[in-house]
Amino acid sequence: MNLTELNRIATAMVAPGKGILAADESSGTIKKRFDAIGVESTEENRRDYREMLFRAKDAMSQYISGVILYDETIWQDAKDGTPLIKLIEQSGAIPGIKVDEGTQALPMCPGELVTVGLDKLAERLKKYYERGARFAKWRAVIDIGSGIPSMTAISVNAHALARYAALCQAAQIVPIVEPEVLMDGDHDIDRCYEVTGRVLNKTFQELRVQRVVLEGMVLKPNMAISGKKCAKQASVEEVAEKTIRLLKACVPAAVPGIAFLSGGQSDEEATAHLNAMHKLGPLPWGLTFSYGRALQAAPQKAWSGKAENVAAGQRAFSHRARMNGLAAKGEWQSSLEQKAA
Repeated sequence: MNLTELNRIATAMVAPGKGILAADESSGTIKKRFDAIGVESTEENRRDYREMLFRAKDAMSQYISGVILYDETIWQDAKDGTPLIKLIEQSGAIPGIKVDEGTQALPMCPGELVTVGLDKLAERLKKYYERGARFAKWRAVIDIGSGIPSMTAISVNAHALARYAALCQAAQIVPIVEPEVLMDGDHDIDRCYEVTGRVLNKTFQELRVQRVVLEGMVLKPNMAISGKKCAKQASVEEVAEKTIRLLKACVPAAVPGIAFLSGGQSDEEATAHLNAMHKLGPLPWGLTFSYGRALQAAPQKAWSGKAENVAAGQRAFSHRARMNGLAAKGEWQSSLEQKAA
């Protein structure tokens, strides 16, 4: 394992003013997104859509540090025969790959899930490395509800995340460690804070047990935020303050960077929260975004599956990438959103 190289890539993934595009939607998720814009989810349409994003020069070269791909996409070629992974490399961004195989019900724990996919991961990582992937992603899902999460769910998911991370580093691939505490419930921000703290502490305990080198990884957590159905939604300032306090308490300074998931927040909310956190610096790690929907909802709508809308889709993507790039330096203002509109 070449730690210097792992650290170099992890640091580049969280470079100031740049973030990670999560374009790793599963076939089921991308179908939902395409249904919403009236586009059939065929392999060709999925390829055309992602090619549009990866060819958006402004966004990709200035504001995107890396792209998380789905297995289908990493093997696909663009219309002109160029491998999609090459388009990402040519823009200066780093290609990555989602390697978990989704979730299953956790035995003896009603309503809770465990992420699967460790079985043949070592062989898969080798193939992905040869193809050009330099980082990977594995997502654990922790739900908040009546009597959950259990310590069982937190422990097994943290254990799997750490196993995955160790296998990645052994394969010379930087692991993105993503323990996502969902914001679907009616819990308040303090409950989210408490659960996320337990999840992060257990995850780092497991990472140490399994000898994962913290300097060669990136953390992808949720923010401390009110549940979607909570009557009292926390303010932007409260989300920023509590999230930073939580991360400082739980995330060792050896970790090069933290790239947030957007997790159901609106485009602008996700941007505003990240921006507010940068006002609370200095921070011990790089702090940026690894957004899927919050970067892609606007370009999907603008594109709507039509070749003549590719330029409009790219403009929409570049705008969201730029807004988040500014937020990742604490330089975003909501007035910039109005100007573009």
